This record gives sequence, structure tokens and C-alpha cells, in this order.
Amino acid sequence: MKIPTLTALLATSLLPAIAQPAADPFLWLEEVTGDRALAWARDQNTISRRALETSPDFKGTYERLLAIYDSKARIPDVSKHGEFFYNFWRDADHVRGIWRRTTLAEYRKAEPKWETVLDLDALGAAEKESWVWKGVNWLRPANDRVLVDLSRGGGDAVVVREFDVTTKSFVKDGFYLPEAKGGLDWRDRDHVYVATDFGPGSMTTSGYARIVKEWTRGTPLSAARVVFEGEKGDVSASANVSNRFGFKREFIRRGITFYTSETHLREGDTFRKLDVPDHANVGTWREFITVTLRKDWTVGGKTYAAGSFLILPWDKFLAGGRDFDQLYTPGPRKSLAGVSTFAHYLVVNELDNVRSRLYLVTRDGTTWKRTALPAPEFGQLGIGPVDAESDNYFLTVTDFVTPTSLYYGTLGREGREQLKQLPAFFNAEGLVVSQHEVVSKDGTRVPYFQVARRGLALDGTAPTLLYGYGGFQLSQTPVYNAGRGAAWFERGGVFILANMRGGGEFGPAWHQAGLKANRQRVYDDFIAIAEDLIKRKVTSPQHLGILGGSNGGLLMGVMLTQRPDLFGAVVCQQPLLDMKRYNHLLAGASWMGEYGNPDLPEEWAYISRYSPYQNVKPGVKYPRILFTTSTRDDRVHPGHARKMAALMLEQKHDVLFYENIEGGHAGAADNKQSAFMNAMAYTFLWKQLR
Repeated sequence: MKIPTLTALLATSLLPAIAQPAADPFLWLEEVTGDRALAWARDQNTISRRALETSPDFKGTYERLLAIYDSKARIPDVSKHGEFFYNFWRDADHVRGIWRRTTLAEYRKAEPKWETVLDLDALGAAEKESWVWKGVNWLRPANDRVLVDLSRGGGDAVVVREFDVTTKSFVKDGFYLPEAKGGLDWRDRDHVYVATDFGPGSMTTSGYARIVKEWTRGTPLSAARVVFEGEKGDVSASANVSNRFGFKREFIRRGITFYTSETHLREGDTFRKLDVPDHANVGTWREFITVTLRKDWTVGGKTYAAGSFLILPWDKFLAGGRDFDQLYTPGPRKSLAGVSTFAHYLVVNELDNVRSRLYLVTRDGTTWKRTALPAPEFGQLGIGPVDAESDNYFLTVTDFVTPTSLYYGTLGREGREQLKQLPAFFNAEGLVVSQHEVVSKDGTRVPYFQVARRGLALDGTAPTLLYGYGGFQLSQTPVYNAGRGAAWFERGGVFILANMRGGGEFGPAWHQAGLKANRQRVYDDFIAIAEDLIKRKVTSPQHLGILGGSNGGLLMGVMLTQRPDLFGAVVCQQPLLDMKRYNHLLAGASWMGEYGNPDLPEEWAYISRYSPYQNVKPGVKYPRILFTTSTRDDRVHPGHARKMAALMLEQKHDVLFYENIEGGHAGAADNKQSAFMNAMAYTFLWKQLR
């Protein structure tokens, strides 16, 4: 059966299969590619461009941002496969990008020589497609073939094509998967797992694959053998093969909700469901199973705390053993940011009051030893393997004002080599980073970071940008953002990074404290930070702006409707806003574990209290707001931003709206689009807040 295109998939998701709210006069704006809806978006784009592009500083901001994004002085992010280091790169000469490779000896140079493997601009021109790079999946251990994910315009739906890196060409009659939200994973050279849209009934209500099949080279997709079927009400089903360090294991993951899942291990031709809690994340390293907990787990007479990282030999686990070694235990203000796996070591990355700490974990006989890994005391640290088989690592060190550095080293050996450092893309002289805490409405201490000029006059006049997300257990940590520095710090703007509940800064409990009926706590935390900035006289409402995207866009909508008195400007990007219908739009059903189900009266009772689309009112003085979205966003429906803007315009509020045709959920498909969208946001904020 023919797999639908992205446009068809989007159109299908908009069919009136459920009872439509009769009171919504802007339902037609949910027709993603409908003529009337696109005409409305184009008209609003014209108004917004006229309002912002004519600002005296827009052109300079755009050109400065584009120069940063296109700069050849950026650090190329590489990973080693076979003898080469591979990188995907965009700049002024490669608008959609090139996939390229080099050697370590060349990479060490200030200006390495690169060999182009795949040119997306040339491919798009030849095939008359707007291809956007979405990554590759390597065949291990051979490292001579990849499965390339390509998106039309930047959406989550991808076309998958087999590519030979030795000949630098797509494989004739190789594996090919038509456009869908799904993908392929190698089982071996001639077999892949495939999870995709196989036709009616094969997708979940969230719009993802629910069926996994095994597909043999040289046979049609229709001949692939079903190995797993999830339920229609699940989020998704997918396959994953781990083939590192001489240990190969094959898994099926059934995503029941966003935060609960089943893991099934292949044994022969069947899959065995693993006996772990549905809230746990299962991994594998060498001969060990690893388990990361989102909630407490009592098993074998012992209780392991939420946020713990557990490990046990596979043979013992499969035989019924549950006496795990606990390699990480969280603390009140400490949480697990991640665990990196190497040939002979594990590295634990801990957040200690939102500051990074690294620990090397080694096995000595039957016991585990944990030692601090020497690293800079301050800054955000990221560590990962250089390749899939060694103890070599890359370490990144970054903070708000210090250009990111990249180091190369080998675990178990002293010392490391600084391979790269970003240039100073903006003038950070006199900038001071500080961390503060405020007590939220219910008495919880909530931290936030502040970046401001030394000697900032505490007179309430500083243009201040407060950024927040507060969801999905995603931690907000200090990073060097060259565009923000050039467009905001250099102008004298103050920047605030909020660490509200809903994030992962203090582990699963910090996230779970803001779920569903407790969502208002996230918003109370953000409000408390804003009020603290005003109380400390860093700024005042007319000089305080806020920015957030996706779930952070929902935060922006809530702040707009709950506390319009606190803010002078709002930038709301790729947002969720109509929380009455979010679970019926694109991937929205997958997030009910975060927000709740608005179709249930008892859950709509608390969602309705903060849903921005249902709470915006005429006659209220709201701060000026800029909504941005993307037509090609097939994750968060562009109808959210469209409908909210249209409703506010009808109510005579001061609104700007801009919709990028391409870009997907990221909002932009190339550097020019990114520079334009960010220039609009910073121009809008500076114009409103200074």
C-alpha cells in the first residue's frame, strides 16, 4: 500500500474524527496547507516583516547572526567510524549542508582538509527536493554502510536511504523507506528492523509506528515479517540494536506513554519482555544490563531511589537475579545528567545544583570504583566516546561567556589535548555570571542563572530577557550561545535562565512535581523568578521580556494570560496553546503523560485553568507578543500559534505572527532561516524593552 506523503499525513491528522468544539471560530487555521490558512499566514508574515525588518538594527543583527552561523571557525562536531572522523556542516557555500570526513591528524589543524561524502545542496538540486539532514545510522562493525535520514523541509517525517561510504553513493536497489514518521535500524548487512506507516491501522494515535517488522534485503517492504505489535493507544514502537565491544543485543521498545515503556530482548526468533518497572529506562553495556529509574523501585528486599543508575550482569538478570549494583544515587540537589559508555569505563555526569561534575566508574573484580574525573570546576561539561569501540573521549567545556572548548583524551591515561576552541564571537568583557534562588509560591527553592554587566545599576531599567522551558525532564544549563551574545549581551541586555520544576535539574522528582494536575507549580516558579528580578531591581515589567519555544511556548502563553502585568514583551515560538485540542493534533497524544487528557472532564478541569487559547480575553492589557511557527512542523501543530494570534487580533490585542514555511519543529531549515528568525526575535525584544 502506498505510504502517504507528509502533506497527506498532515491532512489526515486534521480530519474531523472527533467532536469539534463548536465555539472555535478559527478551526480552519488547523488546515496546515489549506489555501485560506496559508493566505492568512502570508498576510501576517507581511505585516510582521514590515514591522521588524524596517527597524534600524534588524539588518545588522541578521547579518551578524548569519556570519556567526556560517563561520568556518565553529567547532565541527565529529564522530569516528572506521578510519575517518565524520561531520555534517552548513555554511554560506553549503546552505543545506555537506556530510564530510577527515582524519584525526587533519582535524587537529586549524583548517583541516575535508573530503565531501554527500552534498545535500547538490542532491536537492538534482532531485528537486528541499532535503534537510536528519542524521545517519551506521552498520557496525563494518562501518561501510549507513542509513541516511532525509526530511522534506525539516519535519520529523523522513525518507530513509541506504548509502555506501566507500563509493560515496546511494546503494542501487538498497534499503529505501518512503516518507513517514518511523525508521530503520540495522540487524546485520542484509536485514533491518523497520517501524513505519504500513497502511491503515499501523500507526498509533500519536502518529508514530506501532508495528515493527524484520525486512530482508532484496525483498519488497510488503514481505517484511512482523516481529512486534503495540497498541493503537501507545505512543510508539521501535527497534534498537546495540553492537559494541563484541556484545550484540537486539531490543524492541514499546512506548506505552511518554514516560512508561516495555523493553523486549531478542532471544532466537522471539522477543522476551524484560522484568523491569515500566517507568525505568533499560540500557546495555558489555555484559551488563543498565537500568535508570524515574521512580523508586523495591525489588529483592531492597529499595532503589528514583534517579538511580543500576547495573547487573545480563546472565544473572535473565536468571532472575535482582541484586543490582547502584552506580549512582541522587541527592537532594544532585541528579544524573547522563552516563557515557566506553570500552572499559563508564563516565557519570552529575548535576550538582545545576553545575556539572564528572566521575569515572571502573570495575575491580566484583566491585565498582568511582573517582572524580579531572575537569574544569565551573562550566557545563559534556563527555562522549570518540567511536563505538575505544576508551577515547571528547570533552566539551562551555558556559555563558567563555567560548566552548573541545578536548581529546583517553580514559585511564593522564592528560588531555585541547583540539579546538571557539573564537570569541561576542565581547564578553565585564560580563558576570551569578546564580540566585527564589522561594516559589509553595515554599520550594527554585534556582536561576543571571548574566549581566559588572556593576549593573539596580534601578529597574535594564532590558532583561528571561528564558524558560520547564518540562519533559529537560535540564536548562549554561552554554555559550554566540548568537545570544552578539544580539543581546553586547547591547547591554541582561539574560536569565530559569530552572523551574518540570525540568530535570534535580532529577525525576523535580520533573514529576510539575506534571498534570501540578502543572501550575511550573508557572508559579517562573512567576516567582520574574517577581524576584523586579524586587531586586534588576529590571521592571516594562523592561522584562520572556522567550520560550515548544513546551516553553506554552509557558509563554500561560505567562501572557496569567500575569500580563509582569512583562513588557513575549516571544512565543513553535508553541502549544490550545490545550483543549492538543492531543488530537499531530504528535500531541504522546504528551498526555506530561499534561493530562483534556477529553476527560476531571483532567480538563485543571488544564482549562491555564490553557492560553481558552483564557485570553478581550479588554485585558497584554504585553506585545510575537508568535512564530513553521508550516513544516509535524510535531507541534502550527495551528496552535495561528489560532492564538488570530483570536488575539480579533480581540484587538497587539500581536505579530510569523510562519516559516520550512524548518520543522526547529523552526528553520538552514542558517539563513535561523538567522532571520532569531533576528526577528531579538529585534522585537530590544524594540519593546529598552
